[in-house]
Amino acid sequence: QVQLVESGGGLVQTGGSLRLSCTFSGRTFSSYSMGWFRQAPGKARLFVARISWSVGSTYYADSVKGRFTISRDNTKSTVYLQMNSLKPEDTAVYYCAASKAVVPSTWDYDYWGQGTQVTVSS
Repeated sequence: QVQLVESGGGLVQTGGSLRLSCTFSGRTFSSYSMGWFRQAPGKARLFVARISWSVGSTYYADSVKGRFTISRDNTKSTVYLQMNSLKPEDTAVYYCAASKAVVPSTWDYDYWGQGTQVTVSS
């Protein structure tokens, strides 16, 4: 069974940076595409970014493009989300997810982590 554990969340000021990590276990990490999602209080969960397993292609939501970077280290079974130029509207619980699809559609994910809180103060 796949397990995903996020870490790296916290409180940061507007304009600051954080790097989230998600550690994968239970299967072969390099065979899974990985995604990051976020959910603000009282709002729906939204897609943030994804990275495919095959060639590492990436895709971002317009709201984070140019500020966030998703990457993966297959030797560490870990996916990262580098978040720069953070804004108060980035405040949310951030979740990582794993998909067996080469290029998963927005919600085509098989496993989810428990989330890590990111709070950006103004």
